[in-house]
Amino acid sequence: MSTAEAAEASTAAARDKYRSFLHDEAEKIQWRHGRPPTYDTVNQLFEEGRTKEWPKGSLEGTVQNAIKSWEMELTHKTRLQDFKSINPDKFKLIVNGREGLSAEETLKAGSYNALLKNSLPEEFKFYKAEEESFESSHEAFRSAFPRGFAWEVLSVYSGPPLIAFKFRHWGFFEGPFKGHAPTGEKVEFCGLGTLKVDESLRAEDVEIYYDPAELFGGLLKGSSIEDSTAAQGCPFSKKT
Repeated sequence: MSTAEAAEASTAAARDKYRSFLHDEAEKIQWRHGRPPTYDTVNQLFEEGRTKEWPKGSLEGTVQNAIKSWEMELTHKTRLQDFKSINPDKFKLIVNGREGLSAEETLKAGSYNALLKNSLPEEFKFYKAEEESFESSHEAFRSAFPRGFAWEVLSVYSGPPLIAFKFRHWGFFEGPFKGHAPTGEKVEFCGLGTLKVDESLRAEDVEIYYDPAELFGGLLKGSSIEDSTAAQGCPFSKKT
């Protein structure tokens, strides 16, 4: 094998099977952490836990990879000019019927804050997106799901330009979350979405509908870390 062929084979092996644009002109992209991310761990979680395996080139597989690519860009790229999965000038994200966020607003908030923001009374808020930064929100969920938070398409009901789909999100609660100890259990939820794309298949409108209680029901199930520590107490203060 020639040097050129070896380099080409190495590049192909490095490419992610489920995300486009990850290595396209990577050296010209302004990456949040200085280089393209790797998804080996969450890809393994995805492959072990998915309920559907879509044929290559199928509509379902194409939609699944398109959403994964958009999430990758939103999480790891810092400039909209580097995005290839969306039309930045027209993009809008609507979650559970709330007011839509522009591409710039979504990038600033980050995917978790954009998807978890709500208008519930303070006493009913499991997660206060308005008090979280991009970095703190991602750190909270990276802590809770050390192996990642996998995502799959369950069904696609219509093709482009207005794609309607059902999805599933899951991970294993193996690290602390907001003062709650991990349970080791699987946390998952399902939802519905629509994706309006342009002639180049770039997303213009994304609408997501799901029940956040399905997510937080699993994350808040763990005992309070503070309570657990207090219960152990000081051994010398216990009565014999």
